[in-house]
Formats: sequence, C-alpha cells, structure tokens
Amino acid sequence: MEIDALRTFCAFVDTGSFTRAAAQICRTQSAVSMQMKKLEQDIGSSLFEKQGRQLVLTQQGHQLASYAKQLINLHDEAFKQLQAGTGNRRIRIGCPDDYAHSILPRLVNSLRMLNTALDIQISCAPSSELRAKLDQGQLDLVIATRSPNSEEGYLIQSSQGVWVKSPSFKLNPATPLPLALFQRDCKFHQASIEGLLKAERHFNIIACCGSVGALHGLIEQNLAIGSMARISMQKSVEEITDETLPLLPVIDIVLLHGNHAHNPVSLEQLKSLIEHIKVV
Repeated sequence: MEIDALRTFCAFVDTGSFTRAAAQICRTQSAVSMQMKKLEQDIGSSLFEKQGRQLVLTQQGHQLASYAKQLINLHDEAFKQLQAGTGNRRIRIGCPDDYAHSILPRLVNSLRMLNTALDIQISCAPSSELRAKLDQGQLDLVIATRSPNSEEGYLIQSSQGVWVKSPSFKLNPATPLPLALFQRDCKFHQASIEGLLKAERHFNIIACCGSVGALHGLIEQNLAIGSMARISMQKSVEEITDETLPLLPVIDIVLLHGNHAHNPVSLEQLKSLIEHIKVV
C-alpha cells in the first residue's frame, strides 16, 4: 500500500466525499478515484459501496480506516526523525513568474518566520507545469491560478484582470489594437480575444508570451497593449481606463500543498502560512 494512497483514503474518511477529499489534498477527483482503485487492487477487496446516493465504507474499508492514520503517523514520524540531523530543511516552491514580484516574497518571508533554517529552492513555470511537478513529488508548495468554479488549494488572493499599456502609448480607435497576450492556456488570453470579438473591436496579436517579463518588455517598448491580473503589473506599465475595452475576469490565486510524506511543510504550518500571506 502506498502512503499517498492512504493519505487520500483518510481524506475521504474525514470528509465522506471524493470531491471534498480531492479539494483537501489539492488533487483532481479523477486522480483520487484512480488512487482508490489501486488501493483496492493492493488489498484485494472493495473499500467502498453505494448506500442510496451516498458512497460509504465497506467492512474492509472500516478495518483499513482503523489502521491508516496510525500507519501514516508512524511513517511521517520516522521520516522526520531521520531528517532531524541533516541540517537545513529543503523546501521546493513553484511559482508562475506572474506572482514572483508580489506573492512569492510574502510566502518566502512567512516560511522564514516559521523556521530560519531553510534551504528554499524556487522554480518558475506556468501553473499547469507546476501542478504536474507537485503531483510527481518534485515540489512541496505551488502558487497557482485555479480554474473557475474550482475549490482547489487554499485561497491566497483574488485579482482583477486589467488592460495595460506603456505610459507613452496612445490608443487609436481608428486602427486595430496591437495585442501581446499570455499563452493560450491563460485565462486572460481567451477572455481578451472573446471580449474584443463581441465588442467588434479590431485587433492584431503581435505575440503570445510564456512569461510576464516578455509580456512587459513588449508593452514597455510600445509594441502592444496587454492583459494580465492587476497583481502582476509592474511599475513600468499602467492600467488602461477605456470603457470601450471589454471587462476582464477576476482570478483566484491559491497555494497548493504536495501530498507526499517528505513534504517538510505540515498541514498545521500550512494553515499558519495562509494566515500570514492571505489578502482578504
């Protein structure tokens, strides 16, 4: 039996729902279902059964529940004891560069307030790549933009989408808007295009960027205007106040916690981190 699968099983026992268990451990419901099927294969018996519209534990499920938390606690305690004498604790953080100037410093500062003896390693990549690394146990904490209508992760901050330009850029209603956008998997990419099409505002896409640095560079040089979360704006650009441009959506930025035994950040410490860095 895999320890991660037992953690997921305990999350179901605590919540009574695969949906809530998935939200609690920051994984998709399909990933949780696959873990539970594998756990049932390892044990050789069913752990769940339907009772009306509810999914409940079988007799074997109840038996496993009585041992699962003890196994997890023993495993984690052994791991921590073996790590105790190894010096600084390594924490691996993933962060899209959109939030490297805003949320990331708050997270690092809060981590160091909890423990100064840390070896903090930071990786910057799109949210989708960081999620994959988190699921593979290659990261411990990830700052990410969550999908609409999702309860994934722990909410840090919401931020309004805005149109931005260089202070010297002059909007000309008579010519197509030159646009620099994030890649297609970004929420603002699709919202910007759909909004302009509905408003019948002509535009040309100059470039699609994989980083906020590249996007700012194009905007600063008057090559284009762009769209991004207000929290991602740097001082070199300004928000466009033009009612003819479509309204952009609000995004939720969350902190994801890796569900693996060697994660040095406990759930109790995670709650404390959220309290420190959350913006209401």
